[in-house]
Amino acid sequence: MNKHWSSEPEAALTRRELLKASSLGFGHVALLSMLSQEAAQASTPNHNPLAPHAPMFPARAKRVIFVFLHGGPSQVDTFDPKPLLTRDHGKPLPFDKPRIVSSPTGNLLKSPWSFKHYGSSALEVSDLFPNLGNCVDDLCFVNSMYGSNSRHGGALLELHTGSDTFVRPSMGSWVTYGLGTENQNLPGFITVCPTLTHGGVNNWSSAFLPAAFQGTPIGNASIASDKAKIPFIQNTETPRPIQRKELDLISAMNHDHLTASGPDAALQGRLDSFELAFRMQMAAPELQEITGESEATRKMYGLDNPKTRNFGRQCLMARRFSERGVRFVQITHSYKWDQHSDLFRDHTSNAAEVDQPIAALLKDLKGRGLLKDTLVVISGEFGRTPCAQGNDGRDHNPQGFTTLLAGGGVKPGMRYGATDDYGYYAVQDKVHIHDLHATMLHLMGMDHLKLTYRYAGRDFRLTDVHGQVVHGIIA
Repeated sequence: MNKHWSSEPEAALTRRELLKASSLGFGHVALLSMLSQEAAQASTPNHNPLAPHAPMFPARAKRVIFVFLHGGPSQVDTFDPKPLLTRDHGKPLPFDKPRIVSSPTGNLLKSPWSFKHYGSSALEVSDLFPNLGNCVDDLCFVNSMYGSNSRHGGALLELHTGSDTFVRPSMGSWVTYGLGTENQNLPGFITVCPTLTHGGVNNWSSAFLPAAFQGTPIGNASIASDKAKIPFIQNTETPRPIQRKELDLISAMNHDHLTASGPDAALQGRLDSFELAFRMQMAAPELQEITGESEATRKMYGLDNPKTRNFGRQCLMARRFSERGVRFVQITHSYKWDQHSDLFRDHTSNAAEVDQPIAALLKDLKGRGLLKDTLVVISGEFGRTPCAQGNDGRDHNPQGFTTLLAGGGVKPGMRYGATDDYGYYAVQDKVHIHDLHATMLHLMGMDHLKLTYRYAGRDFRLTDVHGQVVHGIIA
């Protein structure tokens, strides 16, 4: 017999002793099992990281449209009226200014615009935004936003990624990581005409998340939106069946390599991008072509007006991408809202470019039945000071500003939180950017405390170690 049975009696082990002696072994076996599963998943040819996932709990929103107003619109001139600012124009601020500011400011500066009540909710909006004023019954004004950084670069990173000092995955990347996307022929996260300054690609980067969750840029801020196209999307030289065979061969060779050498996130990311690019050939060209849109729709978005045409097309593309199942779409009005001087001239011009298109986006989504499960977020990276720079300018102000929300389970027609009597500091029901991110994920059916990714020995999340869901704005 091959087995040798010892005639010597063996000391019996109690169950407690057995578990104590083998506990490290159990952990080792479990670790090997998890690593082998990850390796197998990463090296599986049919693995699709963008496959849709069920939310952690019932979601109110299926997708996000983020309208980014780059530069910092002034809350006291747009959506946060302050009568005392008008009364005390020219006087010193009656309390201390923040210790950290961008540059020196003087006395109080009243808004050059009037405010009026709109809709059945009677919310006040400045004369800069008459079209958005007509949408107030679908909007939630969060007037008590605040952040941690008074510089554009840090503030943009904080708004987009949750961190103003480190490279972290963007919120669009976290959303697609948690939920995948509904249309497998398009990216899960698209950013139209993004800024290349103040953090640039880091604002839509997936950082240490797998590359498939990175935002796909279409154009950039220096390109007119009608010229911003997904490049090289059509291959007129190689028939699709031949392309398919080429990709299958490349995939097979590389997955043989992955099997032999172990997981390689960079290589897997390239293979995933090849597959997505192949599938996009069928969906993207038609999606970027708007000739099928009615004349009434084009006019509603302002495509017939040189002033609104550029941003109007971005808003229209946001609706089209969202309608086709893209999970997270960002559009950017860049970089125009930084009025340290010429406040009246430039805020007037900026608002004229975006007011009609954003209102059209909200109305179009609502008319198509999409607003109820599309979360629309409209925000700059911070606000402006109620104190003047020169005679006609305002400095950066992360201490208190306004973000607009619509759809996706948010209470409509309401104002949440407040700044002080002059609009400098958020003082009532304060909402930090971390809280905004936590609430966005909650509306998407994800617990921000549980949506984590292990990297460099610790679990990371969009809200880091912060964030509270703002239940007061959830319908």
